[in-house]
Amino acid sequence: MIIIENQNMSNIPFLHIVKEDQKDKALPLVFFIHGFTSAKEHNLHYAYLLAEKGMRVILPEAAYHGEREGQLAQEDLASRFWGIVVNEIKELDVLKNHFEQENLIENGRIGVAGTSMGGIVTLGALTQYDWITAAVSLMGCPSYVEFFDKQLEFIRKKQIGLPVSKEKIEQQRDELKRFDLALQPEKLKGRPLLFWHGKQDSTVPFAPAHRFYESVIDQYESKPGRLHFIADERAGHKVSREGLLKTVEWFDKHL
Repeated sequence: MIIIENQNMSNIPFLHIVKEDQKDKALPLVFFIHGFTSAKEHNLHYAYLLAEKGMRVILPEAAYHGEREGQLAQEDLASRFWGIVVNEIKELDVLKNHFEQENLIENGRIGVAGTSMGGIVTLGALTQYDWITAAVSLMGCPSYVEFFDKQLEFIRKKQIGLPVSKEKIEQQRDELKRFDLALQPEKLKGRPLLFWHGKQDSTVPFAPAHRFYESVIDQYESKPGRLHFIADERAGHKVSREGLLKTVEWFDKHL
């Protein structure tokens, strides 16, 4: 039987999904991060299928989402997007250390995945943590600075007032450079990475992710099968069942 526990560590709420008879054993661990304006419970179908394969799955709640919702207006939440992303990357390390101290991770095997904002978090986390064994980006973007600039361009075109100063915008843009995988692709270090992205996605553009994938293919020349991109011709900003099943397959193979 697969169990779901609602837990909290260092004020980070998360769901812990695992087979009941394996709860206290060291297992491969997967962090799965939800999207913007979503919540941890929305990815239980991923967690269930991964737990069926014998993995421990953690669904963390991002700041200002779900249990941590701060009753912010949509505009205020949007202005905090990159702060939420960076905070989530940092909190992954807190959660990882907890499960490591509890001796619940088998041979340091850790996967990270997510949808949309969660995919963006996943790709940024690869620049920070060598402890990530394998990763899956579903509708994510590795090019933080490029995406940040496109968001600014959209806001200016719509003549939406920005709640922060120009200095703060530049400061945030500079901070994002250290999490931008497109600016430091060597940090992949040949680790297994799967992309899934719909070509009709108008929320997180398809092109930057695919361009990045093509730019790092040479890194994987001696490691065939560790890098893959699934481009869905018809999908918009919603992961297909194929994307779900391929995510589970990926971790089953590489963790």
